[in-house]
Amino acid sequence: MLLKKRIPMKYVLGKIKVEIALVLAYTVLFEIFHHYFVTLPVDIPIAIPTMIGTIISLLLAFKSNQAYDRWWEARIVWGAVVNDSRTLIRQVLTFYKDPDFSVEANEFKENFAKRQIAWCYSLGQALRNKDAVKPLKGLMSDEEIKYIRNHQNVPNAILMLHARDLRNAKNAKKINMYQQVEIDNTLSRLCDEMGKCERIKNTIFPTTYSMYIRLTLCLFILLLPFGLTSVLSWFAIPLITAIAAAFFLIERMAIHLQDPFENRATDTPVTMIANTIEKNIKQMLNEYQSEFDILNEFDLNDEPKKVEKDTYFVL
Repeated sequence: MLLKKRIPMKYVLGKIKVEIALVLAYTVLFEIFHHYFVTLPVDIPIAIPTMIGTIISLLLAFKSNQAYDRWWEARIVWGAVVNDSRTLIRQVLTFYKDPDFSVEANEFKENFAKRQIAWCYSLGQALRNKDAVKPLKGLMSDEEIKYIRNHQNVPNAILMLHARDLRNAKNAKKINMYQQVEIDNTLSRLCDEMGKCERIKNTIFPTTYSMYIRLTLCLFILLLPFGLTSVLSWFAIPLITAIAAAFFLIERMAIHLQDPFENRATDTPVTMIANTIEKNIKQMLNEYQSEFDILNEFDLNDEPKKVEKDTYFVL
């Protein structure tokens, strides 16, 4: 994802360098042929290219709007992923019964939190057609990774592990039925958001529409020199090249925005968002573990111990 306010012109023009080169070569050859080899007038009314240009503008405007809607929907979905990931870990940390601050409960919460971090990274990798198992190393156990490798949809398999731990916690009476339902609702929302991302990824923008725009644009560029040569002569070359570059840039922008999960600079920044989720979850987990470590330092038969200056904990 491009995050800089100033995008280098080299990067922008590099996306259409082939088209610019072809247009420049065509206009130069047209002017040479027109001035030195053709004695008959080859002019056409400028209104003809103008009408075609108007049609192209309408088609490009529609395509750009539709492409941006797809990109923005993807960003909204990942914003919901951030919120629901925070909600899920908050529910697990607060709902799970642990009056004694046991090591077992601490491990359960830590594994659940790391697994959710792994889910965010794996979803982003899966949407980009990359190895969705690679980000799991260091966040999940070898046994869980072995289980996940048997599934084609890695993020869905991680949600299954979430649900399994949730069921075990319910059977062990660490959470009650109402708490299980609330956490399961959060898992269902995460599953819905995963499905929305997959829908955007797998729904192809109509190729015939893009083909019609490209054909119309090529016709417009082919006719444009016939309407400007008699007026501008050699100065028509840079003008036609600039006009063509503007149209090609808009078309290319729409093509990039319509597929927000193709690992391009204009994509939805799923890796950056997953990294933000990781930082938030780890901070929540660290605050819980700090409380866990402090309270485990106390001996219940002793008087309250002084931890910091003018700060006492009473059990």
